[in-house]
Amino acid sequence: MKKSLFAIFIALLSLGLTVGSAEAARLGGGKSTGMQRQAVTPKPATPAQATPTAPAPTPATPAAAPKRNWMGPLAGLAAGLGIAALLSHFGMGEGVANFLMIALLAMAAVFVIKMLFRRKDAAAPTAEPMQYAGAGGPSMMPTAQAPVPAFGGSAPVAEAARRIPEGFDADGFLRIAKLNFVRLQTANDAKNLDDIREFVSPEMYAEIKLQMDERGNAPQQTDVVTLNADLLEVVTEGHQHIASVRFSGMIREAAGAAAAPFDEIWNLTKQVDGSKGWAISGIQQVN
Repeated sequence: MKKSLFAIFIALLSLGLTVGSAEAARLGGGKSTGMQRQAVTPKPATPAQATPTAPAPTPATPAAAPKRNWMGPLAGLAAGLGIAALLSHFGMGEGVANFLMIALLAMAAVFVIKMLFRRKDAAAPTAEPMQYAGAGGPSMMPTAQAPVPAFGGSAPVAEAARRIPEGFDADGFLRIAKLNFVRLQTANDAKNLDDIREFVSPEMYAEIKLQMDERGNAPQQTDVVTLNADLLEVVTEGHQHIASVRFSGMIREAAGAAAAPFDEIWNLTKQVDGSKGWAISGIQQVN
């Protein structure tokens, strides 16, 4: 009984070691190591929150039309007629009385016309253009984008999602990057440290060598089934250029195993003075 339990324990231990080596077969061991770039880390999508429904606007009650007050003009007219009769009583001629009557009627007519036009102007809407709330204020001004440092003498270009200098051969860069991705997987399987040293920074080399020492002499085979590459940014910081490439696709990390998806970002650096070529300075996992 004890021998059976011991045999089962050994089998489970061996299976665990096999799975562990399969998960860590590709370069970097499927872990985030070396330089990590927060600027290129994809942000998780936040669930959309329901917008509270605004209460239906209460229909505006039409303003009551102001009552037309005709008493003023009528009172003035009556007063004028009374003055005309009074003048006639005191012996004034009819011509003066008629002139005064015409003048009073003209004044009454002007008063009525002005009152009508004043009401018409008050009812008409203003001709000012409608503006959204905050339009023209500081919060509505376009945000100035930070310029991208020049790379290789090229003028930078502002982009919404990526920072890539104008004139940079992104297609050619990605083509070489994909070739080196496959080449480094093969070198990692063969434990070819001399080949790996040419493509990685000293810090990454030390990490990869440590992983190889932990792996021992166990054979491994990594097959890149599908490979996609996307250039996220090319910037200059201090004395070095930095390029971030996102690799994704399907990879088989053990002979006879099913291919599994992977998604990781390789951060490459290059000295501004051109003394060294591009080197892998960090690998960060997306998932």
